[in-house]
Amino acid sequence: MKKYLLSLLILVSISLQAQDLSALYERVNPAIVEILTEQKEIVNYGSTTKTITAGGLGSGFMISNTKIITAAHVVQVAEKVNVEFYDGEVIPANVISSYNTADVALIELLYPRKNAVTVILGDSDKAKVGSKVFVVGAPFGLGHSFSSGYVSGFKRNIEDKNPFTKYEYIQTDAAINTGNSGGPMFNMQGEVIGIVSNILTKSGGFEGIGFATTSNLTKKLLLEKKPFWSGVEMVPLTGKMAHIFNIPQETGLLIQKVVLSSPFGVIGLRGGDVEMTIAGAKILVGGDIILAFNGIEVEITDQSLLNISTMMEQRNEGDSIELTVLREGKVIKLGRR
Repeated sequence: MKKYLLSLLILVSISLQAQDLSALYERVNPAIVEILTEQKEIVNYGSTTKTITAGGLGSGFMISNTKIITAAHVVQVAEKVNVEFYDGEVIPANVISSYNTADVALIELLYPRKNAVTVILGDSDKAKVGSKVFVVGAPFGLGHSFSSGYVSGFKRNIEDKNPFTKYEYIQTDAAINTGNSGGPMFNMQGEVIGIVSNILTKSGGFEGIGFATTSNLTKKLLLEKKPFWSGVEMVPLTGKMAHIFNIPQETGLLIQKVVLSSPFGVIGLRGGDVEMTIAGAKILVGGDIILAFNGIEVEITDQSLLNISTMMEQRNEGDSIELTVLREGKVIKLGRR
């Protein structure tokens, strides 16, 4: 009899939990969006290369009737961004702020969404290992889907003063796949405590280890700091790599891709156009190598990175940006007024 009652209680508990999750999903689902992007890609055809336009997919969520949070890697070098809502409406958007290391970005609709449903950013510090969470997104472009799991751990670097190198991730076993990036991770109160970033995988599919940037770090970077988006993808060159590229200082930043309408694209910064494999990594070469921002030399030191990030954050819209770059063996300046 006791075993029967215990089994019955367990079944009732599971049923109530499923109902709670279903109700939470119905409440937050209208705030979840699909992010559809277009960006330039370099394709090799034997000894020649060609630039093509490639589509990208991610997820996001509304925090106001015009603003949406997503993952930086979804929109960082997107030439075009469209937002599709659960009812099929599509609204174009612009990227207004992005932090690559933390992998979070803020985009803004070109016009407000009518009758917008929004969600709030909760306190991620309250999440503990073992806390129940659920994720809503658009894996593989299959529309809105739901997965649940638990907080498995944390991965942090939040003591760094430089906001461009800070990160704080929640590790989870909730299923995350291609297209989930940028979607929200919720606690059981329906508050966003994480922004889905990436998975750890050997097969290319989900293997039980996923990461989401914490909501507290997201608030600090995207909502409490002055917005800045470079629209650039770059690779640091140090040590032997710096010597291989023959740069006239210890460190430089090799440009991979540049969005033409971004602040750096407008002043004429060039991306790479030839794909090569160096030390096992595929990179684009032939683009500019940044040596200095507004006279601040690029160095992989805490103080140099802090100086550059502070300068970027303090600039106002319309302020000039001067880049010192190495282009085709010559040191030139871009952006001087």
